Amino acid sequence: MKAIGKFLQHRVGTLVSLKSKAMRFLLIIVFLLSNVVLAQGTPDPLLAKDVKAQNQWVDSLYKTMPLEEKIGQLFMVMVFSEKGEAHYQAIEEQIATYHLGGLIFSLGGPQAQRNWTERLQKKAKVPLLIGMDAEWGVAMRLDSVPAFPWNMTLGATRDKKLVAAIGQRIGEQAHRLGVHINFAPSVDLNTNPKNPIIGNRAFGEDPIQVAEMGKAFMQGMHTGGVLSSAKHFPGHGDTSKDSHYDLPVIQFDRQRLENVELYPFKEMIQAGVSSVMVAHLNVPALDEGTPSSTSKVIVQEQLKKALDFKGLIITDALNMGAATELKGIGSVDLAAFLAGNDILLIPNDIKKAVRRLTRAYKQGKFSEERLAHSVKKILKAKYKVGLHHDFEAAPENLMSELVTPKDHYLIQTAHEKALTLLKGEAELPLGKDTTYGFLSLGDDDGTPFRTALQNEIKLVPLAAKQSNAEILEAAKPYKKIIVGFHRSNANPWKASRFSAKEKGLLTALSAKHEVILNVFVKPYALSSLPALPQIKTILVGYQNHASAQGGAAKALLGKIDIQGQLPVTIHHDFPVGSGIKVHQLPKKLEKASPIEVGMDKDKLQEINALGNQIIDSMMTPGFQILASRYGKIFYQGAFGYHTYKQERKVKNTDVYDLASLTKILATLPLGMQAHETGVLPLEKQLGTLSPLFKESNKADIVLQDMLSHHAGLVAWIPFYEHTLKMKSGKLHRKYYRNRRTKQYTIPVAKKVFAHPRAVAEQEKALLASPLLDSLRYKYSDLGFLFYQTLLEEKYSLPLDQLFNERIKNPMGLKHITFRPLSVFPKENIVPSEEDNYFRKQKLQGYVHDMAAALKGGVAGHAGLFGNAEDVAKLMQMYLQKGQYGEATLFSPATFDRFNQCLFCAENNRRGIGFDKPQAGGGGMTFEGISPESFGHGGFTGTYAWADPETQIVFVFLSNRTFPSAENRKLITENIRTRMQALLYEAILY
Repeated sequence: MKAIGKFLQHRVGTLVSLKSKAMRFLLIIVFLLSNVVLAQGTPDPLLAKDVKAQNQWVDSLYKTMPLEEKIGQLFMVMVFSEKGEAHYQAIEEQIATYHLGGLIFSLGGPQAQRNWTERLQKKAKVPLLIGMDAEWGVAMRLDSVPAFPWNMTLGATRDKKLVAAIGQRIGEQAHRLGVHINFAPSVDLNTNPKNPIIGNRAFGEDPIQVAEMGKAFMQGMHTGGVLSSAKHFPGHGDTSKDSHYDLPVIQFDRQRLENVELYPFKEMIQAGVSSVMVAHLNVPALDEGTPSSTSKVIVQEQLKKALDFKGLIITDALNMGAATELKGIGSVDLAAFLAGNDILLIPNDIKKAVRRLTRAYKQGKFSEERLAHSVKKILKAKYKVGLHHDFEAAPENLMSELVTPKDHYLIQTAHEKALTLLKGEAELPLGKDTTYGFLSLGDDDGTPFRTALQNEIKLVPLAAKQSNAEILEAAKPYKKIIVGFHRSNANPWKASRFSAKEKGLLTALSAKHEVILNVFVKPYALSSLPALPQIKTILVGYQNHASAQGGAAKALLGKIDIQGQLPVTIHHDFPVGSGIKVHQLPKKLEKASPIEVGMDKDKLQEINALGNQIIDSMMTPGFQILASRYGKIFYQGAFGYHTYKQERKVKNTDVYDLASLTKILATLPLGMQAHETGVLPLEKQLGTLSPLFKESNKADIVLQDMLSHHAGLVAWIPFYEHTLKMKSGKLHRKYYRNRRTKQYTIPVAKKVFAHPRAVAEQEKALLASPLLDSLRYKYSDLGFLFYQTLLEEKYSLPLDQLFNERIKNPMGLKHITFRPLSVFPKENIVPSEEDNYFRKQKLQGYVHDMAAALKGGVAGHAGLFGNAEDVAKLMQMYLQKGQYGEATLFSPATFDRFNQCLFCAENNRRGIGFDKPQAGGGGMTFEGISPESFGHGGFTGTYAWADPETQIVFVFLSNRTFPSAENRKLITENIRTRMQALLYEAILY
């Protein structure tokens, strides 16, 4: 127990302070529980869904195979589609002669590989298991395809969802090429900065984080349609030797290996990894003197028995230097098989390897049972990937499916999320009024970084090819110097260190200037930098990729958040987990293309189709729709007309009667402010907040219960009926006149003005309304009418003025208001109904809701008019928890307080004011949306919803009530939620 605690403290202590005994104890329990789960048995990752059919296929095929075919199944040889037809013929001959079980493709082009795969599969008696070493996508081996970020870059993001999305795309790429197994991910812990072969290929050094990233990557690949492989067992990270050339030694005791290096493999096995690749390593603590790939102790005792691994066991390449130079074991191929490996990868000489295994079998060195064990596992894997069916070539559209907009988006997103700020003493964002010296170091291109900065701020280049003295002289006029360090991004093994000249220059510069250093290499390069303590700002970009350079410029300019964390320790001041998070100024909505925010523009065409169907089916005369993500509008459209007469097309600047959206767009943010300042605390009863309620049956209602529609209020009171003549249904002269007078001052509709007695009597009726006989969920307008009363009473101002002064004006909103005829031309206001029961006219510019009309168009539950864009801005403000641009309306804590479901256990989905998703589907959203999402719908056909998880805002405004509210097609067809669901289907990541 003490040793485990020390391990956890060593590994996780830089991320979370483990000085707390409680935290140490918690992590120890987590570790122990993981081992308990392992002890209970791990899944067989080779099982197909139809296990019975799989077993029948495997058994029947195995029975027909002579010895040479069975032994041939154990081998995968390497293929290079770039080598041309002579190489192809040699591989084809090997398949025919040695009955190969599989191939591993290396360098070449996508089209050639696909063609070769099709041709070679046709030559094989038993379908070939096609593998590929594509850790950062098929671009690792093929031309014409963009590379995904390396694992260390992904590890810096700490974003499992992103890593899974990238794993899925890599799986889809491989699957499209006819590849069945990708030898990825590497779950080695890179704890040695001098490691020449792992380095950037590792997700990091912390075993817990590496395991989490590895599982996400693996699960993504499985979704993409290929098998996975955890490598390099039992852990290749802490060595300074490259096993391609030498046999590395892992010098740790058994307990350290169990607790550290083996931890990610345990987690991957428990999560269902398809295969494990065994490295060529000398691990004395596990098996003194026997390389891991040929060690029965390591493969059989440790991997198969102790870790209960049931999947494929694959050797690392047998042609590597560490394998070919092994002494005293005879044939490395035979030794690896006898140790317990199933697949022998890239034998140095296939002819000799097959001969040796055949001879060994006949000599009784291994049994038929042992041979069947591995061959049947291989056949099970083949069945699982669909090789019991004929191979389908589908060569058309290959490149367009290998290289998609989604790939570029994921690559850019990963590089931007990985950006890690280690020091931030210089003021960020960079100032447009400051002139910066600029220096590009290293031996690779830094043009994207420089160009992105030059477009926004003043830069004066300091030529890096001059002597240090000349550069220092040129830098004298500039207080702040931006430095970019760029070295080759061709592969993870390229050199990444600073030269002696560069180190000296940075030391001299940082002594007299504020240096803003941007490092586009693996972070270990900083370890030996003498100027590290003096440099004011350090931003790590991990790779010299154009997206990393462009992202770094955006981060320095304040356009994106900085959120990465070091996946490895580089200095005692910068341990694993280091990273200063910088949240830039809250966004204002701006326009962007769908791909910029990770949305599939082709999928969005389905929304257009549904929009046209809505108009054709006469569900509403017209509508506006808007969708944004990450504060950027990627879809906005106006469909149809103001009325069915089709005299005026809907424009994006037109305003709609928002109906009940008024609750969350106007009244609720004012209420949040009132709660935050103690004016109207949510926990208080109405009777304590206002004398108006003190003597009523509403006195004991708690404010938060009322706003959650869980206070026993009736749905609504049709008081307007009392202001009509009983027999004719016409407006009663006691309450109305057809023109404004000194007594009749309240505008109810065109040429309809009400006497204040109508308002007073309605307020009295609302206050006297009965309560339900039992406390349960009941949606009610009354609560927000009462909320309006409280707000106006506390602030001594009418609701519309409060909204303008406290919400609308600070946010800079232009197309949202109460009483729209006083702000907008009538032709810009979409009519809501042909009212034949109350005001007996077309309602255009006057609120549809009857109770709100009697209040002159300003009510807590209805009365607001606006367009989709301003509604979206208010919803974006909520996503940003009270902030919009430079305006702060309330605190994040206040928003969180309101965005909670107090009565979910009592089948009431509502938040405090907000509508929320219904558990199990239904309600006002599609099933499966984030429970943190929130919004509201309105009677006239309006809808606004925001989701913190996806950062999507969706607004739909219509006048489905025109000419009659009896037209409920929009509601019965679930149009708004169907559109919302289509948006979510378009999410790329």
